[in-house]
Amino acid sequence: MSAAQAVFSGWMEIADKAVQDQARQHEAEAALAGLVSQYAGTLYRVAYSVMRNAADAEDAVQETFLRVLRHRDTLGEVRDQRVWLIRIVWNVVLDRKRRAKTRPETDDVAELARVLPAEGLSAEERAAAAQHHAHVLACVEQLPTKEREVLMLSAFEELTSVEIAAVLGITESSVRSRLFRARNLMAGLLDHARSPR
Repeated sequence: MSAAQAVFSGWMEIADKAVQDQARQHEAEAALAGLVSQYAGTLYRVAYSVMRNAADAEDAVQETFLRVLRHRDTLGEVRDQRVWLIRIVWNVVLDRKRRAKTRPETDDVAELARVLPAEGLSAEERAAAAQHHAHVLACVEQLPTKEREVLMLSAFEELTSVEIAAVLGITESSVRSRLFRARNLMAGLLDHARSPR
């Protein structure tokens, strides 16, 4: 092989590597775009359930996807992307809550009630459903933090006990016992609200 052929061969290897790197980058960006379109709503609901502020929840989701972007090379290794993303957003919102050290004084329950599906309902039925939904959310807010967390992830995000354990970093049996306590407390709160005074 002549010197010119060796240089040309080496240049071709560099060019092939650059093309492969660029293809991998486009693939990772496409995967991230898919995650955003598929899970942004779920992550927003999780963030909002903790932050109780639309702008803060949107910021938390954005920060979640920025973290994913920084680690996009590991996307292929993730077995359950939904649980992985929920765990990331959960950690983001808890970090923000710890930094703030305070809980917002006013919870914008009306904002969450506004996003309820209302197709096929009359205005009166929609108002009654929104009022009931707001009442249920108010009862959820009265639960102790640990029980509220597992109930929100189970009922609102429909995560399994195994998935909740992965998100919160606790055992599955702890999830089940907290969920049991949360449901009993909710039943008591809802019964108390229904009983005549």
